[in-house]
Amino acid sequence: MENYIIEMLHITKEFPGIIANDDITLQLRKGEIHALLGENGAVKSTLMSVLFGLYQAEKGEIRKNGKVVRINNPNDANSLGIGMVHQHFKLVEIFTVLENIMLGVEPNKMGFLQKKIAREKVINLSKKYGLHVDPDAIIEKISVGMQQRVEILKMLYRENEILIFDEPTAVLTPQEIDELMEIMRGFAKEGKSILFITHKLNEIMSVADRCTVLRKGKCIGTVEIKDTTKEELSRMMVGRDISFSVDKKESSPGEVVLSLKNVSVASKTSKKNAVNDISFDVRAGEIVCLAGIDGNGQTELVSALTGLEKLNKGQITLCGTDISKASIRKRSKIGMSHIPEDRHKFGLVLDYSLEENMVLQRYWQPQFQKNGFIKKQEVRKYAEKLIHQYDVRSGQGPITITRSMSGGNQQKAIIAREIDKEHKLLVAVQPTRGLDVGAIEFIHKQLVASRDAGEAVLLVSLELDEVMDVSDRILVMYEGEIVGELDPKKTTVEELGLYMSGAKRDNVKENRYAE
Repeated sequence: MENYIIEMLHITKEFPGIIANDDITLQLRKGEIHALLGENGAVKSTLMSVLFGLYQAEKGEIRKNGKVVRINNPNDANSLGIGMVHQHFKLVEIFTVLENIMLGVEPNKMGFLQKKIAREKVINLSKKYGLHVDPDAIIEKISVGMQQRVEILKMLYRENEILIFDEPTAVLTPQEIDELMEIMRGFAKEGKSILFITHKLNEIMSVADRCTVLRKGKCIGTVEIKDTTKEELSRMMVGRDISFSVDKKESSPGEVVLSLKNVSVASKTSKKNAVNDISFDVRAGEIVCLAGIDGNGQTELVSALTGLEKLNKGQITLCGTDISKASIRKRSKIGMSHIPEDRHKFGLVLDYSLEENMVLQRYWQPQFQKNGFIKKQEVRKYAEKLIHQYDVRSGQGPITITRSMSGGNQQKAIIAREIDKEHKLLVAVQPTRGLDVGAIEFIHKQLVASRDAGEAVLLVSLELDEVMDVSDRILVMYEGEIVGELDPKKTTVEELGLYMSGAKRDNVKENRYAE
């Protein structure tokens, strides 16, 4: 009989209108990296939340080293050596990085906080594992990628032996992902046991020992990675064959839809500009991708473009109209759709229903209101159409509170709303973050369809495969500037990486529009 450090036996978890986990058994060996794979809505995070004490299962039991344990809350989990890096960050935004990491396990002497001890431990951990952070930075002022590092350091700080990573690479750059994979291998060699939720099959094939696949709340099976393939895993996950390439014809760019001229945006964390004197155009019928390592000004540029931040200088024109100082609603009315980087902060009102979120950009239109009163039947009919078209899964359909949905299905709801809304420009920031391979395939087709319908698409992505496969033109950002303009058909991932790291740059200001 094999010894397991953690066993989740016949776990069943229910929510209103849905059986989330249906009689699932998952067994984790000591010192292994065990991947948990499933489509969006397969409730992988729910299963891990049961193990971490955030939810209580209706049926089943959890064992550690063969003994039944009761995990009523995360404190119980931590006392058993179980830590979790959450997909949606559990951070206090007005606290510093250091305060968040030590929150709940503050070192003290005779009741006095020993902050210096905590600082030294955090700095040492960040150096050891390559997760460099500023301990004094305020959470709300740092990038999503940096916030992810804080979540990982929180777990390392507590010295847990069973580590749950819930989509930890979703907001990391390719280089950071490689580093994290090495860190995970190091953890396993140290004897730590890892449960690793991801949608990225390449990551599973490169780092995991075994993989358990969930589909629609049920366990499809557990396989040894050395005995399987990406194609087999994707088939187990979605129940059909998946195409890993993007099928698209040559682009036919038309008139300029978006134009940025000498745009600069201030930095929140330093006196330097986060975006410095950037100029480029995006034309109808093309997909232009902004590529770069996270933290090189992409977030600030998109915030200025979409109206979330003010320009320091420069001009932004959309469909011939100067929108440099326009409100967000005006930009939307002129023809801008925006899939934001942070779906919780800028994409959804989490305590609204799914149907209410589906019409956030359009509720004032005659289709959805009359004399100031919302046409609830029209809203529901419209929401049901998008739910079906984009396969948005939720326990109670259009009346589901959005907060209760999985991250991937929240993302699909935003994408459905923004693509379906009449627009001339689609600004898509990390549109496939947290989506399974089937959903990614579908979203890539939607982006190409938008392009082929004569719309302009500005894609911001950290995924090199997505950058190379989907875009017609690549603009590389480094330290707030455009340092390269590349044709994906004529460049390589290696060359793209050199531009992203700042090791290579074009004289793009002179050559940008040269035919």
